[in-house]
Amino acid sequence: MSGWLILIALVVLGLGAFRLLGLRGPMLQLGAAALLVGAAGYALQGRPGLAGSPRATATSREVLPLTGARNAFFGQFTRTGHWLLMADSMARKGRTADAAGLLRSAVREYPNDPVLWVGLGNALVDHSGVLTPAAQLAYERAVELAPGHPAARFFFGLALARSGDRAGAIVMWRQILAEAPADAGWRPLVEDAIAALESSARR
Repeated sequence: MSGWLILIALVVLGLGAFRLLGLRGPMLQLGAAALLVGAAGYALQGRPGLAGSPRATATSREVLPLTGARNAFFGQFTRTGHWLLMADSMARKGRTADAAGLLRSAVREYPNDPVLWVGLGNALVDHSGVLTPAAQLAYERAVELAPGHPAARFFFGLALARSGDRAGAIVMWRQILAEAPADAGWRPLVEDAIAALESSARR
């Protein structure tokens, strides 16, 4: 069985364990998001699809399953969520350019929706495999529209990590935690993301 199949199987088993432990609703969603961020951290640095010999380039061009993490910040249902669901479906089928194009149309129709701008940033990074100027502008626009919200900076940090700047991502995420309320429901998600990158750096 390939490394990717093992990784997916472990995520599925983890979700099953959460269900058996009685987690439901928001707690199940947060647990699922934490699992996906852990998987993303491994995907970014572990590269399970590669053979045993290391490779010079570390850029990941995998489409990461970010829906759970996005829902942890914004909730599962938003007024423009159907755009994101359609884009997610396209990206899973390898149609990353179409996903980015769809979300460009979405932000033209709803230019003041920070959720869509975050989604556009993620879609552009999925398509290129790295943080591009256009993706950075999308994240910055989301920050402008919701300056006190952590989501845009979290995904901006993830894009930095995917582009090889793990230190920059960790700095950004630690700043998010420093500003966050102690009881913020998404704190474990950010903490797990930091732990995933720090663990990969020690390998």
